[in-house]
Amino acid sequence: MRGSYGVCAPYGPDAAAGLRPEAAAAICISDRQRRVSMPGSEKSKRRRTFIYLWVLIALSVLFVAATYTWFYISRTPHVSDMALHVNVHGGLEIGLKPDGGDDEWGGYCDYSDLVGGDDCPLRPVTWSASAGRFLTVTYGFDGRLHGYAELSDERNANRKDGEGYYIKGTFYLRTDSDCSVVLSEAVSFDGGQSGSGTYVIGLPEWDENAMKHADAGDGAERAVRIGFMLTPLARSGLNEKGEREFYIYEPNCAADDWKGFTETLSADGGHPLQPGRMIYQAYSAWEEADPVLRGTTVKTLGRFLTNRPLFRLDSETVLKVEMYIWLEGRDPDCFSRFTDAKLIANIQLDADYSGQSGLEDIKG
Repeated sequence: MRGSYGVCAPYGPDAAAGLRPEAAAAICISDRQRRVSMPGSEKSKRRRTFIYLWVLIALSVLFVAATYTWFYISRTPHVSDMALHVNVHGGLEIGLKPDGGDDEWGGYCDYSDLVGGDDCPLRPVTWSASAGRFLTVTYGFDGRLHGYAELSDERNANRKDGEGYYIKGTFYLRTDSDCSVVLSEAVSFDGGQSGSGTYVIGLPEWDENAMKHADAGDGAERAVRIGFMLTPLARSGLNEKGEREFYIYEPNCAADDWKGFTETLSADGGHPLQPGRMIYQAYSAWEEADPVLRGTTVKTLGRFLTNRPLFRLDSETVLKVEMYIWLEGRDPDCFSRFTDAKLIANIQLDADYSGQSGLEDIKG
């Protein structure tokens, strides 16, 4: 707190250390009054008034800054339930072991396959490209942001207690033909009652009293991020055969014309969370059917706003995919209002054979 109240500095800032702002301000005013002049003079009154207003302005600025920080990375919101589905199309196969037999490769896996039976909560973290890991925030005794602390997969992934912050699932991809692995576009069908492809959406939860669906996502779908750490392995021997790359998929970031988009900047500095490896998608949402029917809603699914290739894959390579799901605490949509959000995340990976020249540039 030293130096936080500029008016105190010449008159013993240590005297204000550890006190509440109001008390520290009172000490500053008291000391200053004793040094200005004798009580009763007009000059003394003017100076006391000026000092009083100056301190009020200083405290107001601090209060606004503290409030902004509190909501910027909030400790309160978390996601308690997530339906997660990962499927592959177009000649890709997915497996949970890189050396599994042919009967252990298929086209689908879900939350229980990747994480386990019970739901693990999501709590706000942020990705640091420079550190190559997730960070959470620490707070001082006054409740304000103090700094960042590093997290690790071993200590903080897939945990159901207070040390759990994010979800991690690992799977493997293989193919018999050269292709690019891409995230599939989201497509709705059956009049919007069903959807496929890649999207994240709030869970429509039936409310018996209101006789309609409630949005159990509560806006958390706009703060979720899904990351893909990609490591190519030689199909023979399973040794790493190239550099690892990390992509971040941000769903529900803007309208189709980018209206409403606010870029989330990294804690490392004024750039995106993963420079050059961001994949953005427009809003997805649902609305009630007409007439309202329990268990039936109409989905409108967002399109990708940027290119979406992830990796070049050939028949001699097995691709290790470590998938991370988290609440991005630096996203302005990471509000404290959602404390028990429930989401549906559908991830579909497809093989694109249209170009075999490698990765395409991705904005961000």
